[in-house]
Amino acid sequence: MCRITVEPLFFITIYQLLDQEMKPLHSFSLFAFIAVLSTSAIAQEENSVTREIQLGGLFASGNTAESSLFFAGAINIIRNDWEYEYSLDGLYASTDSEVNGQRIYGVASANYEFSEDSFFLTRMAHEDDRFSGYDSQTDITFNYGRALLQNLSNMELTLNIGAGVRWSRLDNSDFDEPILRIAGDYDWSISNTAMFNQELSTETGSESNIYRSVSSIETQILDNLSLRFSFKLKHQTEVPIGRKKTDTETAITLVMNF
Repeated sequence: MCRITVEPLFFITIYQLLDQEMKPLHSFSLFAFIAVLSTSAIAQEENSVTREIQLGGLFASGNTAESSLFFAGAINIIRNDWEYEYSLDGLYASTDSEVNGQRIYGVASANYEFSEDSFFLTRMAHEDDRFSGYDSQTDITFNYGRALLQNLSNMELTLNIGAGVRWSRLDNSDFDEPILRIAGDYDWSISNTAMFNQELSTETGSESNIYRSVSSIETQILDNLSLRFSFKLKHQTEVPIGRKKTDTETAITLVMNF
C-alpha cells in the first residue's frame, strides 16, 4: 500500500491563501497541525488508520462578487487500546473583496479504552476566529466516557464528561477559567450508503459558556468519495461588545476518505 503525502501541501496552501497577514496560531494549533502531518507519514505502521479531507466552496460574480471556502481534514489512528484523533477545519468568506468570515479550529485528542464500554479521553482544542471578538480561545479537558447502544448494529452513542481549563485572548490580554465539559456523539447508519451524525457539547465556565452542535448527513458516491450536508452552531453566552453570541454554518462538501 502506497503512502499518501499530499496532506501537508494541501493544508499549507489553503492556510496561506486565507490571508497572508493572518496572525500565527498558538502553539497548540501548530502542534496539532504538525501532529496530523507527521502521523500521516508513519500511518502504515499503525493498527488502523482513517484519513478524511473535505472541501466546498461558492464563487459568484456580477453585481456581487462573493466567494467562500470551507475545508477540513482529519486523521484517526487506533493502536491497541489507544485511539488518537487530530482534526483541522477552516472557513473563509468575502463579499466584494471584503473579508467577512475567517476561522480555523483544531482539535487533538487521545482516548484510552480501559474496558469494553468505558474510556478516558484527553482533549485539547484551539479556535482562531477573526470575527468572534476574541483573538483566540484554547481549552484542555480530561474526561471519562462511555459507549452506549452497543446492542444495535446500525447505531453508536458515546457520552463523556470532564473538567479542564479554557484560555482566552482578548485585545492581547490573556485570561483563564475552569470549565466543565459534557459531550455526546451519535452515529446512525441509515443504509449501506447513508450515514447521519450528531455531535453536541457544552463547556460551562466561570466566565462564559460555549455550546456547540454539529449535524450532518452523508451519502456515498464512490468507494472513497461522499457528499456531506452539515449544519454547525456555536453559542457563547459572553462575547465582546458588538459581537453576536450565535454563529451558524451550513455547508455541502465533497468528502474523500483514504
